[in-house]
Amino acid sequence: MLRPDGVLEAAHGLGPEIEAAAPEIDRDRRLTPGLLDALHEHKLFRMLLPKPYGGLETPPPLFFKTISEVARHDGSTAWCLCQANGCAMAAAYLAPEIAEEMWGGDPAAVLAWGPGPAEARVVEGGYRADARIAFASGARHATWLGAHMPVVGGDGERQRMPDGSPLIRTFLMPASTIEIEDIWHTIGLRGTASDGYTLKDRFVPEAYTTVRDHEDWRQHEAPLYLFLSMNMYAMGFAGTALGIAQGVLDAFMALAQDKTPRLHKSRLADNDLVHYDTAQAVARIRSARAFVLSEVEDIWDGAQNAERLEIEDRVRIRLASTFAIHEAKTAADMLYDAAGASAIFAGADFERRFRDLHSVTQQLQGRKSHFRTVGAFLMGHPADTSVV
Repeated sequence: MLRPDGVLEAAHGLGPEIEAAAPEIDRDRRLTPGLLDALHEHKLFRMLLPKPYGGLETPPPLFFKTISEVARHDGSTAWCLCQANGCAMAAAYLAPEIAEEMWGGDPAAVLAWGPGPAEARVVEGGYRADARIAFASGARHATWLGAHMPVVGGDGERQRMPDGSPLIRTFLMPASTIEIEDIWHTIGLRGTASDGYTLKDRFVPEAYTTVRDHEDWRQHEAPLYLFLSMNMYAMGFAGTALGIAQGVLDAFMALAQDKTPRLHKSRLADNDLVHYDTAQAVARIRSARAFVLSEVEDIWDGAQNAERLEIEDRVRIRLASTFAIHEAKTAADMLYDAAGASAIFAGADFERRFRDLHSVTQQLQGRKSHFRTVGAFLMGHPADTSVV
């Protein structure tokens, strides 16, 4: 049985297999069946799942490192693992018998979901749901699909939380009962299969719903679940960006030893400007990684004897993660430029990683507006809790 602290070792061991599968993953827009089997065998889809249901409850710093190591070989694989693990945290908020049904009896269980316009109406025994979901990363290999929806009561009024904000419930349904729509045609992260699905007057029993990331609904207590899924997505996708950038660096270091550019007399490895760019790229990747780890390790230590994460801690995760994503992009762009025409060919070590990394920065976790959110908080304004 894999130890909770063995996931990084497993990611290292699977590196060559992930690397070999990456071109097929990118071409077919799916994780390969063989790689999926290996990821399940090593419980990499269960890093953030509660232990009672076969999960590992992996500490956040180790989760970040593991996702980053996978991304070094393929960004889509890392993205799918991060997304599915964030979804698996919902098990801590479900009735134990439902969580056991979903994960305990199925070693290949995966939950996927995405955003989209949605609304649920209260009916006898549960809810009637209407939604149009997109960006459901991993939907093609998921066993369960979900959606997050505001709820309308029998009186026609939106249900609300105690603080007056809209009540958003998470609805979970067997993937076999939902038709996936092929809408994921993108320049990067193609293998995430982040497709969509539509729900029309879909009945969902009460037991298969919850309010995630809220302590009043939490059924399983452990320090890991003081972190919101948004916090784990932030650090995990930062790890994805940094891992992809490290893969670009690995490829560039190998290229620089052999390539003598046209009309030049020396190798890239002997070029003063290349020396400068390489050092800058390494500094950006390593410093951003160190920033994330320093913040996450400190917050994790504090969580061992805490009742909740303070908003200040969540803001720290947001800042470090956003910074890391953009430093990763800057570092990779420097190396891509230095590689010259060798980097532009389809199927080269650079091209897929370039597309994937630029796709990471376009996702919610990479928004530059997060810097404004953090800066406003540091200046004494209320935190925007929708993104921290």
